[in-house]
This record gives sequence, C-alpha cells and structure tokens, in this order.
Amino acid sequence: MSLNQKIVLGVISALAEEQEGLVEAMQGTRKLSHGLREYSSGTLWGTDVVCVLSRLGKVAAAMTAAILVEKFKVTHIVFTGVAGSADVGVSVGDLIVAEALVQHDMDARPLFPRFEVPLTGLASFQSDLKLSDLLANSAKAFLDKDLASVISNLESKEFGLENPRLHRGLIASGDQFINRRAHLVQLKDALPELLAVEMEGAAVAQVCFELGIPFAVMRTISDNANEDAAVDFMRFVKTVASRYAFCVVKRLCESLT
Repeated sequence: MSLNQKIVLGVISALAEEQEGLVEAMQGTRKLSHGLREYSSGTLWGTDVVCVLSRLGKVAAAMTAAILVEKFKVTHIVFTGVAGSADVGVSVGDLIVAEALVQHDMDARPLFPRFEVPLTGLASFQSDLKLSDLLANSAKAFLDKDLASVISNLESKEFGLENPRLHRGLIASGDQFINRRAHLVQLKDALPELLAVEMEGAAVAQVCFELGIPFAVMRTISDNANEDAAVDFMRFVKTVASRYAFCVVKRLCESLT
C-alpha cells in the first residue's frame, strides 16, 4: 500500500539505541549537523528517509520535528522509542501505535482546562490515520513473523516478554520520567483511556498539527512506569526496543514504496 504522494519520511528517536542500525542500513547517506543534532538522509528500503536523534524531552523533540519539516522538507514523520505502561493490559514488550497524544504536564488552569494546549482549543492531537494504519500493520507483521528471529528465548525470559501484543490508543507525554506508581495512578484517574507514558510524542504531534504534517508514533513498552522503571532500562532499549524499531521501520518503508 502506498500513500498518494512522494514520501520523504522523517524518523525521530530520543536515544541512539532506539534507532540502532537504521543509519548503517541507509543507502546514499548524507550527513548534516544542525542545531546540535546530526541528520542522516538517504534511502531505506526504497523510501527517502531522514533519521535524527532528538534527545529526551518535549522541547528537544519539538525543535527536531520543526527542523525536519522546514529544513529537510520531510512530508511525514514517525517517532519510535520506548514508553512506560499505563494500563494493566499493556505489558513489557508490547507495542503501542498512538491514536492520539496528550501533554500530561500541560496545566494552564484556571485560564484553560487541564491538558488543553493554550490557544489551540485541543487537549489531544490525533495521529494521521493512514500513516498510523501502515505503521500498525508493520508492527503487527513484525510481531507475527519476525519476533522469534530477532529476540531469543533467553532474552524473552530475561525481560519477561510473554506473547507481545500490538495496542492502539492514547499516549501521554511530559518532561518527567514516570517512576512512581502514585503518579501514574493520578494520571490514569485523569486520563482513563491512557495506555502509555513517555517524554516526546505529544510535542511532535503538536508541531505536526500546526505545520500540517502527517505523523505517527510507535512505542515499545520498556517498563511499568513504577519504582522499578529504571532497572535495566538501557539494556532493554539496546537489546529489545532497538530490534523492534529496526524491523518495524523496515516493513514500514517497504510498504511506502
């Protein structure tokens, strides 16, 4: 399935480990340093792509997304990375493709309702349905066909991966690493449909909304956003999440050609 225009896909991740292998797989690679970031452009599996690491946090992610659009002329943006589970039905190793994203630390009360981004009238930003469908299809195909070949049984046991599943729904972003169960419970009470928490996606969503750029966000669940969240976090990102992202982006690029 192809989108009905020439695609230049921007791929953003916060950490190098979340994008491991993609630049190495790129053909005709050109690198440009701008704004303390290195942008790598070329072709991945038949699709024109610009890969970049945003670093952590909403401001860093928003700046990166804006530069991709304004300087590198990307037509679509995908953010890949990890997140903490915010729902009992979402487990470590599961994948979530966002249907909508909210900034959970946006609170301009009493001037505006909680979560609403001032002067937009919006508390959440809807991801592009067509691109998100393609990303979700790629993620489902990865789980069904590729997972066993990239994650060993030993690694699955080590990280407690039990039949990883794909979910679609609400993701919340904020400039906080959520590692207290009490904090998560408060967010879940305010946002009952919440599936995962992270630090960048909703900022990218706002930029793409304001610039009219289709976007999609995929997150691998790395932890349960509680007191154990930091345990082996980076090892999970490098061992599990990076392989998830590589394989799903590969399938996505192939579906765009």
